[in-house]
This record gives sequence, C-alpha cells and structure tokens, in this order.
Amino acid sequence: MRLDLFHPRPEPHIRKAQEYLEEACLARIEHEVAAEHHAALAVMYAQRIARLRQQIAESLMPYASPAPSGEAAQAVDAAQRSAEGVISLPRVQRLSGADGA
Repeated sequence: MRLDLFHPRPEPHIRKAQEYLEEACLARIEHEVAAEHHAALAVMYAQRIARLRQQIAESLMPYASPAPSGEAAQAVDAAQRSAEGVISLPRVQRLSGADGA
C-alpha cells in the first residue's frame, strides 16, 4: 500500500463539480418555468390592454358603430408571437453518480 499524501486526489473535485452541475440544472429548470410564467403574463396583459382600449372606445362613442376588433386581435397576436420566442432547452441527462449515490 502506497502513501499518497502529496498527490492530489480527483474524487473531491469530481464530487464538487457534480454538485455544481446539479445546481445549474435546477437553476435552468427554475428559469424556464419563470420564462413560461412571464410569457403567459405578457399574453394576458396584451389581451387586457385590447379589452380596455375597446371599452374606452365604446364608452367615448356610445352611438357610433362598434369598431372592428382588428387592433385587439393584432395586439393579442403580437403578444403570442413574443411568447413563442421563448426557447426551451433540451434536458441534460444526469450522470450516473450525480444523484448522490
């Protein structure tokens, strides 16, 4: 049996790197969830803006014919297009030893 006091051991470094990898994977998942949430909020607010603009236009001109909802549809379409711009990264397979075993 050899005494390896002065030689570096790679096991602690690998274990720490696996912990960092797991933290990074969890952070990525959290940010993907947050991005989906913000995209949904953007669509919701675009719909709300269109609805409020329509209500204001209707209240300012009560006897005029109702304005076409083309502007409202365009606002919702623009918000949906920006929500579709969210990129979801493929999941990375965990290393066999990354689960702490």
